[in-house]
Amino acid sequence: MPRPRKSLICLANTPYYHCVSRCVRRAFLCGKDHYTGKCYEHRRKWVEKRLLKLAGAFAIDICAYAVMSNHTHVVLHVDKEKAIGMDGEEVLQRWHTLQKGTLLTRKYMDKQQRAVMSEAEIEHVLSCVAIYRKRLYDISWFMRLLNEYIARMANKEDECTGRFWEGRFKSQALLDEGALLACMAYVDLNPIRAGKALRPESSLYTSIKLRVACAQKRRQPRSLMQFDNGRKDTSRKSLPFQLKDYLELVDQSGRALMLGKPGCIATHCEPILLRTGLAMSDWAILSKGIESHFANDVSVSIARKKRIA
Repeated sequence: MPRPRKSLICLANTPYYHCVSRCVRRAFLCGKDHYTGKCYEHRRKWVEKRLLKLAGAFAIDICAYAVMSNHTHVVLHVDKEKAIGMDGEEVLQRWHTLQKGTLLTRKYMDKQQRAVMSEAEIEHVLSCVAIYRKRLYDISWFMRLLNEYIARMANKEDECTGRFWEGRFKSQALLDEGALLACMAYVDLNPIRAGKALRPESSLYTSIKLRVACAQKRRQPRSLMQFDNGRKDTSRKSLPFQLKDYLELVDQSGRALMLGKPGCIATHCEPILLRTGLAMSDWAILSKGIESHFANDVSVSIARKKRIA
């Protein structure tokens, strides 16, 4: 029996989650409709652009993403502390970049109109701020504003109405660093596994392509959660891995999977594997079947139990 969404997302257990949304239409999210000959590849850009915009407004970071022909993958990090630390104006400003808000919240953002607002109106705005603040670190609202936006654009383009996504998104909690690393690699390697790309750096509309392009310019993408690269900078939360090691790990894993082999990890990737506690067979389980091997929670310890069983 499915578990309620509130029990699947618990920030006290982990701030990291893998979310998947799937389409229901024959024409899919992207790709070419063999019946009409119409190409929908441009919709991938819709999803990527919307994802990155949401990350800029929400207190939710994107660790990895992949836009496939009939589904999307995204690994998210919820930064509740960041949302709690925002003042009221920042909360409203961020929310208004995505939604209209109310007449009073828009009036409040104009300092001249704010000066003549009544006490009751101010109280109403403050209650809205409390609501919007919670939404800014709510994964359900993040996915809602992603999927509803894409569905409306697709319906408009197709000149039709009705359901575009098969249902609410699927979410998996990533309970430790090993699960996080494995799930990010799993998402970044999706186009290679599907035969849509030959190399990670040529996988269109994926986080790995964006990371490689930025790495070639000696920087990390601001729109994605950055790797700490061994520096413990407390001013900004970051992924607890080396970017160079991660790119090498994804590349080597991708080579093995393309050849039909289980997850084969190169020796120069040992630092990451040792730090996360992954073993050869553990990685094979984690990187080849995140969705099939796990239901709602993903962790290295669960993978080990599956291997022992």
